[in-house]
Amino acid sequence: MNTKVLEKLGCTLKRIRLEKGLTQEALAEKVKIHPTYVGKIESGKNNISIIMLFRISRALGVTLSDIFSFD
Repeated sequence: MNTKVLEKLGCTLKRIRLEKGLTQEALAEKVKIHPTYVGKIESGKNNISIIMLFRISRALGVTLSDIFSFD
């Protein structure tokens, strides 16, 4: 079950990133993380901390509730 949540979260982040017209590299640069880490988050392979999730939401210009708006 936890894997499904991480996958849904990753898909939501990827969708928002693409809607904003950002590459993984551009988002990584804004958040000051490695681009491969963004890829692992988006694929649901990394369990992201709430602080990192907050930093990403700020970089994307969305709220945490926007990110968690999946079924």
